[in-house]
Amino acid sequence: MITGKQRSYLKKIANTTEAIFQIGKNGLTENFIKQVDDALNAREIVKINVLRNSELDIDEIVETLITQLNAEFVQNIGRKITIYRKSKDKIIKLPD
Repeated sequence: MITGKQRSYLKKIANTTEAIFQIGKNGLTENFIKQVDDALNAREIVKINVLRNSELDIDEIVETLITQLNAEFVQNIGRKITIYRKSKDKIIKLPD
């Protein structure tokens, strides 16, 4: 569980990060979730753009991703979701 101070720090990082995934009409497939899992291992923070043609609700997408990937929700701005998961390499140094 991340603290408010840590979440704020991650939001600051997310502001300069581009979305590397898009969720469209195909929704959350196993392959998509695997790709996000790999990206979290490599980057720790991932931004996802939810396209307008997606039939899934953003809250539903967030809940599914953080549950299946054991990740933390950072923020949701418009149709962009940011999630975080600490990796073994600890790429991002979170404040205490």
